[in-house]
Amino acid sequence: MSALSTLSSLLLSTTLLLTGHGMQLTLLPLRASSIGHSDLQIALGGSAYFAGFIIGCLTVPRVIARVGHIRSFAVLASAMGSTLLLLGLSEHWLLWASLRLFLGLLICGLYTVIESWLNDQASAENRGQILSIYTFLVLAAMALGQQIVNAAPISSATPFMIVAAIISVSVIPVGLTRRLAPAPIESTRSRIFFLFGRAPTAAIAAMASGAVTGSFWSLGAVFARRSLGGLEQATLFMTVTILGGALLQYVFGWLSDRLGRNSVLLLLGLLGTVTSSAVAMAADALQLMAAAFCFGAATMPMYSMALAAAADNSLRHEFVEVGTSVLLLNAVGAVFAPLLMGQLIASFGPAWLFWGCAGCCSFASLCFFLLLWRKPKVDDVVPFTAAAPDMAPTRFDLDPRAPEDAEGNLEGAPEPASLQDADNEALDAALEPEAGAGPGLESEDDYGSDLEPESESEPRER
Repeated sequence: MSALSTLSSLLLSTTLLLTGHGMQLTLLPLRASSIGHSDLQIALGGSAYFAGFIIGCLTVPRVIARVGHIRSFAVLASAMGSTLLLLGLSEHWLLWASLRLFLGLLICGLYTVIESWLNDQASAENRGQILSIYTFLVLAAMALGQQIVNAAPISSATPFMIVAAIISVSVIPVGLTRRLAPAPIESTRSRIFFLFGRAPTAAIAAMASGAVTGSFWSLGAVFARRSLGGLEQATLFMTVTILGGALLQYVFGWLSDRLGRNSVLLLLGLLGTVTSSAVAMAADALQLMAAAFCFGAATMPMYSMALAAAADNSLRHEFVEVGTSVLLLNAVGAVFAPLLMGQLIASFGPAWLFWGCAGCCSFASLCFFLLLWRKPKVDDVVPFTAAAPDMAPTRFDLDPRAPEDAEGNLEGAPEPASLQDADNEALDAALEPEAGAGPGLESEDDYGSDLEPESESEPRER
């Protein structure tokens, strides 16, 4: 409970931020369709967003390491709000694609701030609790954001003003926190070819998940608007799909811990094929909503399963690099698949979005079947942990394996020093100058602006 109390400001900011983020993910495709952008142009905007996410994975951690977490969160959130306001003032599709690429970079940076902060506070005892609460907040806030799209006509600038205001307000809890921010983070590298050799099932699942969920986020609202005819029905379609993915994450995770990752991934691929086809063939609104719930339940857990399969096939000290590779492969699938789906919709109609998703799931199922009897190369099966596909590389430091669970050659894997230990050492050095004090805190901006010099009557709050 103490860990959660120290993270209360961050979790409140996260909830506000992701409510606005979930809103803009549905608002932008609907607005683009209403102002006359073609299906291919809308798909290009979605691909640009995920391309920006890839760029952010590779560049933003350096910025955070330079200026600190609190400043980075404030700057990135402010830039995101301003970018959304610019999108509300413009209608040119090329400018939209460019701004959506920038949005992808910004939201990746914000995820990096949030998840590295969580990583700094996580321990072997509270890791599962923190991850579970964070994943629930991500999905619940994004589902809530879908409904706020209905607050005003999408043809006006009002929805863009609302989402920009929500994202701007998210800065307040983090900006006023009295808690210490984490120590600077380090950039991570990816090993995509190593992942294909060590855990091909995880690599294929990551790309298939990116292709399907990326297409859904880029074009799903457009499909629902054309199929159901109204804005409220379209946002309900998106909400129901997200809830399906949220509610059944742990069900499939529980099964995978007992039946094996490959078996459950094969099941998810087959269910994804069936449910995608059901959405494409739905005859009325009720059937479409039921099929959408099942579609989300079958496709959204695939990313978490890919991470679990990657962890099963990696040593503890390899998990950050392998997990980053899973993330990047997921984003690669999300970049290219919407372009193909947009062309299918333009040529054959909106239902072909989900026929295309069914094709992706079918191909992935075939690969999973061929790899079904492949054994993990590392005898260290990791308990399933739910995860959303739009996450940051720094979260992979939250390896679900506790240090004491490591065995064999995993015992030597170094653990990062905690911020609390570093702070204690700096304070001890400052109190004993005759022993040769080391450098103290570099600047208050690195650890929060509310730190004040301690007095004899009031101990310094940690």
